[in-house]
Amino acid sequence: MSGETSSLYQKQSVLESEDWWAVWLGLLIFLLGLGPIYGKDLLGWVVTNNVWAEVSKSIKPVSAGYSSLSGVASTFFTYIFMLVLTSIGIVAMGKDLKKYVIAFTIIFWIVMVCMILGNNAYIAATPDKQAAFGIPWSLSLGEMGFVVAMIVGLTIGNFFPSVAKFLEDAAKPEWFIKTGIVILGAAIGIKAVGALGLASTVIISGTCATAQAYLIYWPVVYYIARKYFKFTPEWAAPLASGISVCGVSAAIATGAAIRARPVVPIILSAVIIVFVAVELLFLPWLAQAFLYQEPMVAGAWMGLVVKSDGGAVASGAITDSLISAKALKELGVKWEPGWMLMAATTTKVFIDVFIGIWAFVLAVVWSVYRIGQSDAAHDTGGTTVSAGEIWDRFPKFVIGFTLTFVILLIMGLNDPSIVKAAEKGSGDANALRTIFFALCFFTIGMVTNVRKLWAEGMGRIVAVYAVCLFGFILWVGLVISWIFYHGIMPPVLAH
Repeated sequence: MSGETSSLYQKQSVLESEDWWAVWLGLLIFLLGLGPIYGKDLLGWVVTNNVWAEVSKSIKPVSAGYSSLSGVASTFFTYIFMLVLTSIGIVAMGKDLKKYVIAFTIIFWIVMVCMILGNNAYIAATPDKQAAFGIPWSLSLGEMGFVVAMIVGLTIGNFFPSVAKFLEDAAKPEWFIKTGIVILGAAIGIKAVGALGLASTVIISGTCATAQAYLIYWPVVYYIARKYFKFTPEWAAPLASGISVCGVSAAIATGAAIRARPVVPIILSAVIIVFVAVELLFLPWLAQAFLYQEPMVAGAWMGLVVKSDGGAVASGAITDSLISAKALKELGVKWEPGWMLMAATTTKVFIDVFIGIWAFVLAVVWSVYRIGQSDAAHDTGGTTVSAGEIWDRFPKFVIGFTLTFVILLIMGLNDPSIVKAAEKGSGDANALRTIFFALCFFTIGMVTNVRKLWAEGMGRIVAVYAVCLFGFILWVGLVISWIFYHGIMPPVLAH
């Protein structure tokens, strides 16, 4: 693994670099996603996974405009599109195209099955959706498709090494995840535009709460991981970002910025997803019990402490429903629905924006002080380096992420009438982002040696996350939410 990782960081030409090809492919998908703005739904045929109780309803085209296309056909067209797109990069990078095509084909279809399994209603349905699926209970473990993909990848890599060897030509976890993050920028950009249309008080409060929480969370988690759990900077920095910013995406972006081994942020991401599921199971009910008279505080709290987009939105929706019901019963007040969800979503959007900013900051700091390059550098820093070396070390996919974010943000601000179409287009592109993420989880599992991973301290990863989450993140997030949202109430509906 270390040999593969070091080769990824050698100076390469633009056409040889996976990092740059993540930018090119992500930008191409982003441009296609702009189609609805101009009346052309160019990516609506891409497959998306549904939470399902009947397997026939597990996959479908992402856009209703392609509803005549079956889920299987949509999946096949998505496979062809992604195969052709990534094959262009493979050829440009001088890799064996034939071996890649065979390996990618097998990996893609395994991953799609994993995503379907992970979205079964008994596994993924949130409590407020159980009745709609006709089921009496569920584990409420959203986003488990990624975890299933990683588990299958780990099984193949550790118990069927000959199969893993056969598939290694398409095992490109960093390339897949970086491409996905470039695409993610567009979705965040247009969400930010939508947030600007909300009440100015909520926007200002969300921005301030996010900044305060982030500046507290990151250094404290990093310090605890280093001081008390003896993690190296390679592990401590992505862990701090994963808890502080935006879970999976932030951990991976940070890992790339500081040039951690690919296994580091992906393993952390799996832990993050599990803890998100745990939070989803109890935080909304805790908010209902103690915050039903401060609904916007409750919504913002979900956005600050639940570290995944899907988990934060789901927890915001459940909190909105639970608190609204209790307020009507206890206070005789019927609030307009969706405002607590909006507070959670808005806060999460502002947290997401920090991904690119923080990746840039860490890339510069790690380069200038040569953190992680020697034991001495870990603790005392090092000599400064040239701007050229910082550029060589800088993760280029962050440029793509920033471009897609800024372009859609500016377009939406300049012409608010395009926001709805842009949301649709970025949603179509985001379906491809999800598949890139799933491919990453599967392939990182496939190239991971579990025994070596345990030697790195998997138990300590869970321990530091639990200590930080339950020790201060939940409660600091609650205090910050209270400071900035206390007294702000949703509109009251007439009875």
